[in-house]
Amino acid sequence: MTGSNDIVLLNVDDQDAPRYVKTRDLQECGFKVIEARTGAEALRLVESEKPPIVLLDVELPDITGYDVCSFIKKKWPEVMVLMTSSTFTTSPHRTRGLDSGADSYLVQPAEPLELAAAVNAMLRIRKAEDSMRALNATLDQRVKDRTAELEASNEKLKHEMEQRERAEAALVQSQKMEAIGQLTGGLAHDFNNLLTAVVGNLDLIRTRATDARIARQAEHAFKAAERGTKLTAQLLAFSRTQKLATAPVDLNALIAGMFELLNQTLGAEVKVETRLQADLPHALADRNQLELAILNLSINARDAMVGGGTLTISTQQDSAKERVVVCVADTGVGMPPDIAARAFDPFFTTKPPGKGTGLGLSQVYGVVRQIGGDVTINTEVGKGTRVNIALPIARAMAANESFESSAVPRGSESILIVDDDPDVRQIMSGVLSDFGYQVREAGDGASALDILKNNRPDLMVIDFGMPGLSGAEVAASARAVDQSLRILFVSGYSDTSAIEKAVGKIALLRKPFLPAEFVAAVRTSLDAPASH
Repeated sequence: MTGSNDIVLLNVDDQDAPRYVKTRDLQECGFKVIEARTGAEALRLVESEKPPIVLLDVELPDITGYDVCSFIKKKWPEVMVLMTSSTFTTSPHRTRGLDSGADSYLVQPAEPLELAAAVNAMLRIRKAEDSMRALNATLDQRVKDRTAELEASNEKLKHEMEQRERAEAALVQSQKMEAIGQLTGGLAHDFNNLLTAVVGNLDLIRTRATDARIARQAEHAFKAAERGTKLTAQLLAFSRTQKLATAPVDLNALIAGMFELLNQTLGAEVKVETRLQADLPHALADRNQLELAILNLSINARDAMVGGGTLTISTQQDSAKERVVVCVADTGVGMPPDIAARAFDPFFTTKPPGKGTGLGLSQVYGVVRQIGGDVTINTEVGKGTRVNIALPIARAMAANESFESSAVPRGSESILIVDDDPDVRQIMSGVLSDFGYQVREAGDGASALDILKNNRPDLMVIDFGMPGLSGAEVAASARAVDQSLRILFVSGYSDTSAIEKAVGKIALLRKPFLPAEFVAAVRTSLDAPASH
């Protein structure tokens, strides 16, 4: 269903890019759109234009979206409000939005068709409410005349019960997956703390061992720990708390590095082949998430090749569109058009209960779209399936510099490390001491603030997630004492937006990290201009 050219919607968002995207998508669906950048401007336009629907961002520069929504609903209850946000996406945030009077809450970024469908659904509800208001106004005089119409309406409502039961079931499933996502996010944080100590100590052993056998064993253990790091990235992606870290990626090298993993995962009945274009430009992508996407597609391909077959992964450059393309093709059963059209829908799966969540392909689609790429499917029943991932070409390739201890500058400044994990403190303290720094440790925020009463370090290294006083609270209290104090955050969480909201733009090093990466981050923080 598309919009009508005589329907004017109000799009309220202070950020130019997301506001432009929503306006463009709605206009392409046939709606007229007016815009506002502040809460005050939005209220003026509601009063003068009386739009049927307001798309309202939660975070505005003057008035919160919650307060704007409450005011609209009190003064113009017939105006429907669709709250949107890419930051305030948790259940408490959505609950607060709905409690403030919002008719629906949509997490951004949303697909164009999803946004248009949400607006059309609200228009249908608005139309039904308008009809009911008109009916109630003259109900006493028109009861007999409207009996037949009411019976027809009842039949329609029986049918719509829309579908509603199915929608409620989907909501329950969504809430269940959200709870699982929160659990995996917390698990990944704890695992990142553990990996920080493991990776750090293994890196020191492998670089300092004089016995070749010990060095080789440490190298093997280090590579296994690196696989654990990738696992936490996947858990964080599932919990939707990880911000994608895009960088230039050599697709041919990435696929070649996955060859052994794919052979082991897919089994002996599936033959894995690669056709990689030489001199392929680097793609702009998140390496860990791209590996996961290719693995998901390969597992789906295996399941489609009953009795075995051939999986072919190829790369090529699409010069016309300035893209590089990864193609995952199988010789399986293929899909009919109606199934292919829904392949990327969340929770949609053709597998029997317990065999699939319906999230794999939707994660592939979401990750690729988030980094500016696209995914397409070419399939035919009995002739297999080809999934193409098109990614932007990385225009600037950063030098692949290794972190050698000898290349990291030494120092003599005083450092205060604040982390509740003693193993993490030990590796950070030991490395900094080896590089000449004067180090003090605190196992919690209160102890750190006590130390600050008599000792002012040149830099505080603070864990963001700690029991008691959080890293953000420790930083705020420390800055209240000394506004120019340099601070470096380390965190096993990956929700950058939440960290920035708590403490603003500040230096952040993600766990797990190598010792040399940590020393380099410390040196960079010390050399940066002091805050004022």
